[in-house]
Amino acid sequence: MRIIYFLLCLLPLSLCAQTTYLLKPDRVFDGETSHEGWVVRVKGDKIEAVGATSSVSSAGAEIIELKGTTLLPGLIEGHSHLFLHPYNETPWDDQVLKEARSLRTARATVHAQKTLLAGFTTVRDLGTEGADYDDVGLKQAINQGIIPGPRMMIVTRALIATGSYAPKGFSADIDVPQGAEEADGQDALIKAVRRQIGKGADAIKIYADYRWGLMAEARPTYTIDEIKLIVDVAKSSGRSVVAHASTAEGMRRAILGGCETIEHGDAGTPEIFALMKKNGTALCPTLAAGDAVSQYRGWKKGQEPEPARIREKRVTFKNALNAGVTICAGGDVGVFSHGDNARELTMMVDYGMTPIDVLRSATSINADVFHLVDRGRIKAELLADLVVVEGDPTKNIADLSRIRVVMKGGTFYKR
Repeated sequence: MRIIYFLLCLLPLSLCAQTTYLLKPDRVFDGETSHEGWVVRVKGDKIEAVGATSSVSSAGAEIIELKGTTLLPGLIEGHSHLFLHPYNETPWDDQVLKEARSLRTARATVHAQKTLLAGFTTVRDLGTEGADYDDVGLKQAINQGIIPGPRMMIVTRALIATGSYAPKGFSADIDVPQGAEEADGQDALIKAVRRQIGKGADAIKIYADYRWGLMAEARPTYTIDEIKLIVDVAKSSGRSVVAHASTAEGMRRAILGGCETIEHGDAGTPEIFALMKKNGTALCPTLAAGDAVSQYRGWKKGQEPEPARIREKRVTFKNALNAGVTICAGGDVGVFSHGDNARELTMMVDYGMTPIDVLRSATSINADVFHLVDRGRIKAELLADLVVVEGDPTKNIADLSRIRVVMKGGTFYKR
């Protein structure tokens, strides 16, 4: 009997309880607007109804009182690497070259659980960084209920121009395994894109610039024509292309080539951000990654002046906001700890966004940009991916760390 009880305790809570719930928080942020006194009715894996208490039936539902809280759509992490862990624990090169893929996958399962329990019910995971197609199996394990974790949108290996990525710094006589797939020119690029899609990629990621060879500064990699080719091949299968781009020229090529999101955008100029606005290209600024790396390099945040890299990022991010660029929420998690995903959202407010705009970025805007039509909002018939936090994050974004409830597909993973 004790063994049976123990096994039951390991199951998601709602598998042992009713399948219809009426959630009664103080307010509901529906992905766009905050509503006082609203309730949400969940049946099975979907939201059945939402609105004022008087308009939503409680018949047949377990009523869950959530005083002092705000209910939101499950948060969407726009830039994650579940196969990486913080660089102050193990440098990136050593993770790629010295950690067995079996070890990295085992660690990734823990990262997935931490991400989900932090209220992020979906992640766009942008590359396994040397772990080949292991994100496909991780996604399958989550979808099959083998391990707890968020819904995953994956890009598998990502694409790089030959000679432009890493690890590097080894003898020129040695071919060192890379953190992404090298491909150049028409035939090779077409084959690489199709291969990654065939293996399970939901989108294609390219590195539009990087530190070529032994150079310390990033430079553009793919030509505009190569990027257009990648985008055309991906689009023919219904997939989008996302670009790592930190230089102005790399960003320009990615925008004109048809990439839907730019990751990082560190050296973006007002002219580049105007081009992004014109072409409907979204920015995922990854503020927390740069902040973390600066601290790993010795900056004592809060005790010392901000280094030039941080000051410059504040300027470029403000320029993007002024240009009206669509801002996605994504921190490049893996550079810093999984489960601390809300660190990016807190920094977005610190860098100039309002809390409610940040919440939109992490829910409805990410859903729209990533073409996820079944989530990102509190609306009937959408997936019951929900998070409840203490306080009111539309006023104090730090309240996102005060998680009370996490539900994915109508199943409680934290209650």
